[in-house]
Amino acid sequence: MPSKPSISGGGGGPNAPLLAKGELLTKGGSLAKGESRSRLGRGTVLASDLGVRILIFSDIHSDWKTLERLLSVEADYYIAAGDQVTWAKGIERAGEILRSRGGKVYVLPGNHESADQVAGMCARYGLHNFHERHMQIGRWHVAGLGYSSPTPFNTPGEYTEPQLAQRLERFGALDPLVLVCHAPPYGTALDRIREGLHAGSTAVRDFIQEHQPVYFFCGHIHEAEGVEARLGQTRAWNVGKKGYLLQLE
Repeated sequence: MPSKPSISGGGGGPNAPLLAKGELLTKGGSLAKGESRSRLGRGTVLASDLGVRILIFSDIHSDWKTLERLLSVEADYYIAAGDQVTWAKGIERAGEILRSRGGKVYVLPGNHESADQVAGMCARYGLHNFHERHMQIGRWHVAGLGYSSPTPFNTPGEYTEPQLAQRLERFGALDPLVLVCHAPPYGTALDRIREGLHAGSTAVRDFIQEHQPVYFFCGHIHEAEGVEARLGQTRAWNVGKKGYLLQLE
């Protein structure tokens, strides 16, 4: 089992202190583990011959068969980028399934879960709370920020745009950066609901424009699931529950 990398940062609600190569997965499957080793922060992990594999997915919304299928894919890390459930109902079931991959699982709250609810689930089921945190995998920095920008529905996991911007800024000096957010960047293909209607975050968009992470992953807008975009030099995906398997070399 991979050793744990060092994780920095801390999660919390809106008033908490601030602290590739790949493939879109549309079917179940697994990748055989190789014997090469890669440095993960302070530890060493068993990785594939192609590098460290991170499976990123979001917006399961209690589709347990899809979650089980995603977790059947072999990876070194699994990042659940929010909205495992709807209005926090069924969060214990999500934890039960996610713990099948144990310490390899890193969880963000979407807009349908609060930071406290996700932190509690992670503590009960041996998962990593990755909200407002980052870790180092070899030369790569991987950072996570949950919650969406405000919605018309007053869901439990929402930040204002200034709150999102303030929390993102802590990741600005990390390079090279893989950034995973629940919220997509506003006015892009990743947050398009229909022609002329977008529902992403201006703070996320501005951070990407200024800092140009190498990779960016998000969810939240179901209509954009599976969409890939190039935002300057940043390669970006709305992963949704199709998921994306990123290989870092």
